[in-house]
Amino acid sequence: MSERKTMSRKYCKNYPDDLLSREQKYQHQGLWTGEKLQDRYERIISGRSRDLAVVDNHGRKLTHGELWASSGKLAEALTKKGVCGGDVVIIFLPNLVEWQVTLLGIMRMGGIPANLPTRIDEDNFRYVTELTGTRAIITIERHGSIATGEIARSAADNCEHQLDVLLIGENTQNWDVFPEKQLPPAPDVSGLDHIMFTSSTTGRPKAVMHSADTLAALNLTFTERFSLGPHDSIFMASPLGHSVGTIHGARLSLFNGAPLVLQDKWNPNEALKMIADYNCIFTAAATPFLKDLVEAEWKAEEPKLSPMRWFLCGGAQVPPALMVKANEQFPNTFVTLLWGMTEGGLTTAIRETPAEKTLTTAGVGLPGLEMRIINQDGKILKKGEIGELAMRGPGIFIGYYRQEDLYKSLLKEDGFFRTGDLATLDHDGYLRITGRLKDLIIRGGVNISPVPIENALSSHPDISGVAVIGYPNERMGELLCAVIIPKKEIPSLESLKKFLYEKGIPKYHCPELLRIVDRFPSTPAGKIRKAVLKEQIIKNTSK
Repeated sequence: MSERKTMSRKYCKNYPDDLLSREQKYQHQGLWTGEKLQDRYERIISGRSRDLAVVDNHGRKLTHGELWASSGKLAEALTKKGVCGGDVVIIFLPNLVEWQVTLLGIMRMGGIPANLPTRIDEDNFRYVTELTGTRAIITIERHGSIATGEIARSAADNCEHQLDVLLIGENTQNWDVFPEKQLPPAPDVSGLDHIMFTSSTTGRPKAVMHSADTLAALNLTFTERFSLGPHDSIFMASPLGHSVGTIHGARLSLFNGAPLVLQDKWNPNEALKMIADYNCIFTAAATPFLKDLVEAEWKAEEPKLSPMRWFLCGGAQVPPALMVKANEQFPNTFVTLLWGMTEGGLTTAIRETPAEKTLTTAGVGLPGLEMRIINQDGKILKKGEIGELAMRGPGIFIGYYRQEDLYKSLLKEDGFFRTGDLATLDHDGYLRITGRLKDLIIRGGVNISPVPIENALSSHPDISGVAVIGYPNERMGELLCAVIIPKKEIPSLESLKKFLYEKGIPKYHCPELLRIVDRFPSTPAGKIRKAVLKEQIIKNTSK
């Protein structure tokens, strides 16, 4: 038995027994090869050391040769500091060239990279460092208004185990050394290659574990579905600290040896220029990015996004009206919906499909992915019926770090992972997400999904953003409350009801309350934190 299979059997201990047979299937299909990303990258860039590897919006660039050399120096610095293979190292950086250097450097010295978006709050930052037993944090002193260095040092100073901070300056790398403390216990998960954290809309982040194989399977299937090669530049404004940026930006570019074009602070006009300047052909981004690009001014002769072949959009719900506008403005770009989660990457995407499917579905599963719709008892539902989406496949995560009970509670005996998303599958295998189980509004004993209501209201000419939540009511349990960000004029509740009637929304699905906000609390992926929003609305109403 090979070393890799032995490792697989160790980390498979929490999986159902049939994973071993599926492991053989994935190997036979060429989806699981056991090759580490750093080894693949070294192999495929051979002879291409002068080609562009990564560039950011500050104009700083690294060739493949420079990226390899810089990552080697970082790996050496970590080793000299006492960081060992198997230790967790947090990447706490914005979208700069240093992010790619750091990722590759950690992997080369055998560490476990764990990435966090710079927008994470200090309390949750401390939580994940303790949860994972993080050995080191790599960050910069400040990112805009966010004191990233201070957050990292505070976590280290208050940590029960030894935790070092590496601050990356303009031209130097300096260790901030804290008093020696007891080292954290080494991870007991053989096969673990990367830890990512859910941008949870409720509760604490979950530490999602991926192996080299699960992530390679996602990169491979995306590469094949979208015909990506070593010269196809990838644009990434989505935070690399979030799973979308990590998997489909940083790791995908290393997987193909392709240029990675980074933007650390979102600016739609700057993004359009960078995409044009570096001939970027692929990106994955949340709904707000697409909306901003549609609304951005563009004076060049070529259409917006003219070099880009693929724009994958997801995270938050993508209103059909926004898709129509995008297709009108980006004639050279195939804009498509997708669905995914940190636990399985972006698992659906359409490449070629009828227009009506593009507007109404999230596409079909990637090769090897199995999806089914189940009821609360785990029974498989018929095509077209709404239930909870469950999935298994070569890109699905290997568990939650130090949260085994949570993992087991969401894993069925047959290896299917319960996602918590409400969805339907049609006879052609196209997936349509209808909402989250936790977001269902129960009005008078009737379950109501807010998604169709939100999609309809998003096309209202006076609405810039919308969320529909359940507002506590003694008689009905919950009332439907529309929370909107208006453009200029504030529409009345009655006018919104009339608008929804005309859109085909049933009267009992129309909001009974209307609240106005300036912005929504959201995750780095652009998802509205509805639990936080609901709390804010109730608090402000009770004043």
